Amino acid sequence: MLIEKIKELTQYNSLSKHEQLVNGVLESIDEGFLKTGDKLPSINVMVEELGFARKTIVRAYEALKERGLVESKKLKGYYIVSQETKVTMKVALLLFAFQSFQKEFYNTFRKELGKRFQIDVYFHHNNVAIFETIVTNIRGKYGKYVIAPVQNQKVIPLLKRIAPQKLLIIDRYIKMPPAYSFISQEFEKKTYEKLVELLPEISRYKKFILFFRDDADYPVGILHAFQKFIDNHNINGVVEKKYKKGMLKKKHSYFFISDTFLWEFLKDCRNAEYKVGKDVGILSHNDNVVKEFIFGGITTISIDFKEMAMTAALHIKEGSTIQLIVPSNLIKRNSI
Repeated sequence: MLIEKIKELTQYNSLSKHEQLVNGVLESIDEGFLKTGDKLPSINVMVEELGFARKTIVRAYEALKERGLVESKKLKGYYIVSQETKVTMKVALLLFAFQSFQKEFYNTFRKELGKRFQIDVYFHHNNVAIFETIVTNIRGKYGKYVIAPVQNQKVIPLLKRIAPQKLLIIDRYIKMPPAYSFISQEFEKKTYEKLVELLPEISRYKKFILFFRDDADYPVGILHAFQKFIDNHNINGVVEKKYKKGMLKKKHSYFFISDTFLWEFLKDCRNAEYKVGKDVGILSHNDNVVKEFIFGGITTISIDFKEMAMTAALHIKEGSTIQLIVPSNLIKRNSI
């Protein structure tokens, strides 16, 4: 039935042979002739029945794979795996975890792409083994891959297996060949610059404390920037792995990467009746709507995750190469 449907479309001169093949499959799915699990004719059969060039058929099957309608199984052929023909492209989004700022990215990204793009979300939790497993399992099943990578050299060979035109690196920068696109943050230089801007405020406190876990997904550039800042400006600074009860001290300022530690700290401030921005100073990494209002506002160093998501969505729709380091902003509020 599929062959007959494609042959019917050959009468339309406005359609290329590639479009005839793709539309033939789409119409066959919509009309119920093809269902999930059905096997498509082999490339050899299509060549013989239709007289089309082999590369034309391969290209059409690949286009159907990018829309998430078809999967190829090694040594078995091509199979229908979805009947959602209104989807233009299937996109894999691989993130660290569903933290507030990454949720903000996802919501904006989904809104900007619209309903014709299907987005499947995965999380690797900064674990190289999990990252490798996910990328291996999803490779070849999506039209585009939007990936926030683990910053580890081990993942680069795996990412190179995805064609440059199908991969967009977001959030954390990792050095890939020139053909690959990225929309990434730069942590060390930008964090240092923003700390220098805050020097008058930080200098009002007796001690400046950064909470940094080297066993978590914290950007090491922030640690390097902090150490450079306290050395260059004679700041009494120290790095602690975790915030614990009893660490809250008057006339100390605190720099949080983890929101979990930040919420615990603010709870202790409230219980101790300390005034944020006077008794203690607070600086946080990554902005969100809660930090805009809580305790009169928390000062943050952050990129605009909505802007990153909008730029990423535009790249997916237009397909052009992009290599962008997103600017970081110092958002001064009342906390320091």
